[in-house]
Amino acid sequence: MTLLRTSFVSARTSISSLPKKQFTPFRAFSSTSIMSSSAPPPERRFKNPAVFVCDIQEKFRPTIHEFDKVIATTTKLLRASHLLSLPIFVTTQNRARLGPTVSELSPHLSSSLVKADIDKTRFSMYLPPIPTLLSDKKAEVAIVGIESHICVTQTALDLLQAGHKVFVLADGVSSSNKEEVPIALARLRQAGAVITTSESWIYECMGDAAVPEFKQMVSLVKDTMKDTKASLQGLVPIGSKI
Repeated sequence: MTLLRTSFVSARTSISSLPKKQFTPFRAFSSTSIMSSSAPPPERRFKNPAVFVCDIQEKFRPTIHEFDKVIATTTKLLRASHLLSLPIFVTTQNRARLGPTVSELSPHLSSSLVKADIDKTRFSMYLPPIPTLLSDKKAEVAIVGIESHICVTQTALDLLQAGHKVFVLADGVSSSNKEEVPIALARLRQAGAVITTSESWIYECMGDAAVPEFKQMVSLVKDTMKDTKASLQGLVPIGSKI
């Protein structure tokens, strides 16, 4: 017993004589310590985005369901396109009979970003020279316009067949008979198109709040908030299955 107590005291003395390890106090991480100046540049989700504006013409004004909401969403999308320097493609259907693109959009369609402004008889927008102008890269195309079940549908199907990714903006498309819209969008979703909204597509275009256009885009979103809400309620009602 005496031998055991002596061994224990000896061992405790040996341990206490060891040098004490120095510990630095824990410091909580802060946002400044995580985000260094050497952080990589923000990565955009889309590599080759483009905007298609389909047949938003004067003669359709009295016949298309919630036509003013289509114009409001398209205006917002075009303003965003200018901030992000996105290529814009515009068509009219038989302009001589159905009139030009509505005057509300004219201020946003006069820049070099408009790569094509084509009058057509074909229902699809995907006609020369648009395939060439889109380049060999596969694009992420947002479509707004009319009518959902005719020109928008055939444009989307042709773009999908050509290998592009298609986003149909539900708050920016319509038809003369509103019942046609959900049927057309369901068909396009089944064919491979993404059915989304203008605001969702715009933010997906940026992909990161660190992009230089972000603050201006937030201002645009705030500026158009009332119109966005009205367009969603008019074209994508609560409970809609689209």
